Amino acid sequence: MTLADYLPLALMGILAAGFVAVSLVASRLFSPNRPTPEKLAPYECGIIPETEATQRFPVKFYLVAMLFVIFDVEIVFLFAWATRWLELGWYGIAAAGLFTLFVLETLVYVWKRGALDWNVKTSGPLPA
Repeated sequence: MTLADYLPLALMGILAAGFVAVSLVASRLFSPNRPTPEKLAPYECGIIPETEATQRFPVKFYLVAMLFVIFDVEIVFLFAWATRWLELGWYGIAAAGLFTLFVLETLVYVWKRGALDWNVKTSGPLPA
């Protein structure tokens, strides 16, 4: 491999960066900048907001969102494993099984801690 082999890749990167730069400059130059109160207000699916958004989301919302991402990433890893399971053999089955066991153990842990229960009001730390 020589440096000339990477020339098409470098050219594509330069073209992509140039396209981004030209698009940003063109949108800044040609877009109208006349904000109105309606344009500055947050969009609420067509519903006019009654109060300011000073209410905080419960922490459980973010916890469930993070758990969703964790288990979603697990599916991505298992899909990659499933596409190559014949080449990996028993080692791949053992590794995927161990990975799945750890993720299921995490699910049982957060379930027992009450992280998935939205109806229970807790005061103080979660029970062990």
